Amino acid sequence: MKNTVIKVENLQKKYKLGVIGARTLQATIQSYVAKKLNKEDPNSKIGAKKAVNGEFWALKGLNFEVYEGDILGIIGRNGAGKSTLLKLLSQITSPTKGDIYIKGKISSMLEVGTGFHRELTGRENVYLNGAILGMKKHEVDEKFDEIVEFAEIREFIDTPVKRYSSGMYVKLAFSVAAHLNSEILIMDEVLAVGDMKFQKKCLDKMKDLARNQGKTILYVSHNMSTISDMCNRCIFIEEGRIKYDGEVERAIQMYYDDFSKNGSFVDLTQIKRPKRFTPTVLAESVQAGNESGFVFDEGEKLKFTLNCKALEDVEDISIRLTLNYNYIPVGTSISDNLGDIKKSESKSYNLVLDLNNLQQGTYSTKLIVFSGTTKGIPRVLDFVDDAFSFNIVNGKMVSFGWNNKHWGSVNFPKMYLEGGK
Repeated sequence: MKNTVIKVENLQKKYKLGVIGARTLQATIQSYVAKKLNKEDPNSKIGAKKAVNGEFWALKGLNFEVYEGDILGIIGRNGAGKSTLLKLLSQITSPTKGDIYIKGKISSMLEVGTGFHRELTGRENVYLNGAILGMKKHEVDEKFDEIVEFAEIREFIDTPVKRYSSGMYVKLAFSVAAHLNSEILIMDEVLAVGDMKFQKKCLDKMKDLARNQGKTILYVSHNMSTISDMCNRCIFIEEGRIKYDGEVERAIQMYYDDFSKNGSFVDLTQIKRPKRFTPTVLAESVQAGNESGFVFDEGEKLKFTLNCKALEDVEDISIRLTLNYNYIPVGTSISDNLGDIKKSESKSYNLVLDLNNLQQGTYSTKLIVFSGTTKGIPRVLDFVDDAFSFNIVNGKMVSFGWNNKHWGSVNFPKMYLEGGK
């Protein structure tokens, strides 16, 4: 019989929105003023469910068990409750209702720098984390060289971590969590910050910890290829509830089905633009040109309809689309000249992008509407960061070696109007 290390019973978490102490004083004042003026809360998350009477239930009665040696994948759309669940399991926050039973010590990586003191050096933080886990100094001594070697930052180990890049933070934090005396390792999407070579190294290490050392791992990711490759079980969470708990491939298919069902149309007007930027041509919405929504097989073409409205007369409009994989930009495609648009006129552009060079996984996009000028310097008409996401399925599960130091190796062809090539 398997040994249960985590048991969750009727787990619920409620947040009271807009109260003092829930956020910074500035955000609280902004939300209060917006409420008095009967305007939308400027600090609310795009796409999040609206709170009822100032309350939002992030988790709604979760029940599950995790067994020793499991690598449990936890997947779901943004806002489903994944990160809230990990914070409760890590005892960073307390549940509103329900119980959590944990057998063993937990190491968590929920965001860059978790558990580190910025003013201390890397060496001092290793010993600090060991002390938090109840380890003696001589026990940390025995692991120290192995930790530093795995993290690949030996020459910076005596540098205060406040000077570390986000990638160096992740390398040391993961190495500490993986090598010190903890029975349960909880990982959020934070590994996406590191370069792809180090990500693979971490994933291989997690598999070794579970299979050869009996450690238990909870892993949250939007990268379905790593979930499929590493996990022996998967939980799919939807709007704070467990929709499925079981076979990995079935959970992934349900994730893609949910993405297709809810991801065919994106209202871009609800996405905040950069401060002090006013669009000249407003990108209003994106509609997937695919019956499956923004889900494509490897080798398919990304088809979408961009709806725009002009706030003044503009000549020679073009579209620039940057694709990101695990938050890392991997390439950009620019459309041909799409023509002119008159003030108050609305236009729809049916655009196509060849996806032949993309591996399986989830991609986010940055959308820029621009026009050329007589001096050859593009004029930005609208800028939408994280405009929409799409998934490549049934494809390769290999990395091209992208990293956060340069744009990567994917050379995208130009986007073109459907029927125009």
